[in-house]
Amino acid sequence: MRRRRPSDAPGRPDFTEDWREDAARRDFTINALSADPITGEVHDYFGGLGDLAAGRVRFIGDPEQRIAEDHLRILRFFRFFARFGRGDPDPASYAACVARAKDLMALSRERIAAELLKLLAVPDPIATVEAMLAGGLFGPVLPEIATTDRLVALVASEAAAGIAPDGLRRLAALLPESADVADTIGGRLRLSKAERKRLVLATGATGSSARALAYEIGTELAVDRLLLHGDAEAARAIADWPPPRFPLTGGALIALGLTPGPVVAMTLRAIEQDWVAAGFPGEAALAEMATKAVATAR
Repeated sequence: MRRRRPSDAPGRPDFTEDWREDAARRDFTINALSADPITGEVHDYFGGLGDLAAGRVRFIGDPEQRIAEDHLRILRFFRFFARFGRGDPDPASYAACVARAKDLMALSRERIAAELLKLLAVPDPIATVEAMLAGGLFGPVLPEIATTDRLVALVASEAAAGIAPDGLRRLAALLPESADVADTIGGRLRLSKAERKRLVLATGATGSSARALAYEIGTELAVDRLLLHGDAEAARAIADWPPPRFPLTGGALIALGLTPGPVVAMTLRAIEQDWVAAGFPGEAALAEMATKAVATAR
């Protein structure tokens, strides 16, 4: 059986029949495992099974050489450690990542963002992020990240609310609470428009009503903001709540006797605000609100 050998020249067909050679070109020992599909025999040339059992993530061979082959392996090391690791990171692997941290600047921001969001989405990335901070790994690309305090609180809030981890929400927890900073970093990481908007809106206040917040900015964004402010109960309460559609129209107000013009839009907006503040009452209550508002506006 011929097996593709990772090549230093992307796009070039490169195969080998030597399984050990193929494994030697992988990044980590736990990624160099293979199995015979017929017999089920596991081939472990570099101690990957032992490393898995010990919760140890380490590079194959010279860590700096592995990193030189693909700088993204720095972030992959920490992502795999966040998922499989226990205790402290492998000293040699960690030291190499710290020494080569500036190599991250050579990567596309899209690759950095994708790997970082995967890392942050593991059940508990706190110890890993703290190790990255201690080693200066964020400095070259995200120097704004300086503490895990809000991340620690967010992880606890997600658990209390029973809401799944989310990498983008956790990135927001690592950043200063500033819409301008969030927008700058969203641009720097080449996030999509939707992701960038979400990162920015996560910085706002929660207001007095979780449902009103969800109506204003959307349920997903409201959940982000509530969890980031430590309100797990409110986040859980609206997590599956679909905000209603405001059913009143300007035509309905004109039919009630309101003169067409700018006053219609102003009155409609005032009614909508009252409707939201009242907790989205039904048609009868809304009709009463509209009748009173029209009478006042005429």
